[in-house]
Amino acid sequence: MGKRRTRGRDVNGIVLLDKPVGITSNSALQKIKRLFNANKAGHTGSLDPMAGGLLPICLGEATKISGYLLEADKAYTGTCKLGIRTTTADAEGEIIEQRPVAEHSEAEVKRILAQFVGEIDQIPPMHSAIKQNGQPLYKLAHQGKEVERKPRRVTIHSLQLVRLAGDELEISLRCSKGTYVRTLAEDIGRALGCGAHLSALRRTETGSFHIGQAVTLETLTEMAESGFEELDRVIVPMEQALADWPVVQLSENSAFYVLRGQAVQVAKAPTEGWVCLTSDGVFLGIGEVLEDGRVAPRRLVKSG
Repeated sequence: MGKRRTRGRDVNGIVLLDKPVGITSNSALQKIKRLFNANKAGHTGSLDPMAGGLLPICLGEATKISGYLLEADKAYTGTCKLGIRTTTADAEGEIIEQRPVAEHSEAEVKRILAQFVGEIDQIPPMHSAIKQNGQPLYKLAHQGKEVERKPRRVTIHSLQLVRLAGDELEISLRCSKGTYVRTLAEDIGRALGCGAHLSALRRTETGSFHIGQAVTLETLTEMAESGFEELDRVIVPMEQALADWPVVQLSENSAFYVLRGQAVQVAKAPTEGWVCLTSDGVFLGIGEVLEDGRVAPRRLVKSG
């Protein structure tokens, strides 16, 4: 049998996409993969179809570090529609309750928002991809079933009032991975005594990446007409996803052993935790500092 051909280009790095509202994250991923003719691609944390904003798409070797971006903190702006609860806690669900919305001062709302800052427990919504007994919750929800869900501990690092106008409350927040903003909107509505659902959501940050760096699908499509050289200009080096990680510079000798899966002793390396491994300015991958002080490779990438 002949050698199997690789489909697409060997293109490595991250495309910071400003995902439009109305399409799934997987649909956006497939569009980017086709535009760049990439042989491998993966995204770093889904956005619901109703949500837009920053969606980092990892191409080629960058898919090896996509899991670490999944773990990163996120930031959002969102709009809570007060007085209306829905089956999905967002605008895509059916209305299940409507209540009058009392007037609240900004000071009152800010006091209530402050209650949600820090570590909190969230009960995942039924319309979510979390699996229970191997079955995604949203599939059970579509069958009209509701099952008991265990609370999940998440961290809201900051939660601020952006705008309060009648039955609309706009917020901005920074949170840990796994936070359901629609669940937060519902809980805020409950605390205000009127109920609420999330009517709009935009992701503004993922780890060290910001929405100001992102490019729209329309722009990428236009750039693609000029060829791959023009399109590849927007690709961000994969190591930028780990910009806030400590860097361990390896000598040529140490790099030789690390690239063969062996742990090495490195002078002045951090004493614990995860690190970026580089040699001669080339990103080699991710390492971990062992208890004995050696640095062990954990996820290596191909350079070039």
